[in-house]
Amino acid sequence: MREEVTQNRRSDAERNRRHLLSVAHTTFSRLGTEVPVREIARRAGLATATVHRHFASRDDLVAAVFAEQASRCSAQLGAALDDPDVRRALTRTFHRFGEWQGPLTDAMLARPSYGPLRREHGEVFARLVDRAREEGVLRPRVTLEDVRLGLRALTSVRASPGDAVRRLTGVVLSGLLVP
Repeated sequence: MREEVTQNRRSDAERNRRHLLSVAHTTFSRLGTEVPVREIARRAGLATATVHRHFASRDDLVAAVFAEQASRCSAQLGAALDDPDVRRALTRTFHRFGEWQGPLTDAMLARPSYGPLRREHGEVFARLVDRAREEGVLRPRVTLEDVRLGLRALTSVRASPGDAVRRLTGVVLSGLLVP
């Protein structure tokens, strides 16, 4: 019986941790990483003490959200490289990264500790673009820098919700990809 109670507590704790990370990710993405812990707790419907049980400080919470975001980016790039349809892979990558632009990504990439990961992601992205060029998916004169510039253009609409980002992503892709 005691083992079952302990198991349930662990399950509840893990569920709360995942919920906190999800709420923190959404909040930091919209408002930046300076949001106080009490606001994250309020949005999560939990006590501030519950947040601190999982994350000793706001910096620890931010670091956990950054790690989760970095993992998402790595997974997306890995899936793109594994996709046999490079047009679909590049399109999905643009859409995902367009959705993820904002204060959270800016804050994460500004930290020097993410420099190596940023370079690694850049190298993987370059391989994806090279493959798109080799398979004739990119317009003839499009360079890697053009494609990166297209991704950076998506940050200009980050203050606008989803539809604007999706529309701009479509416009950018239509300029980069062969019809």
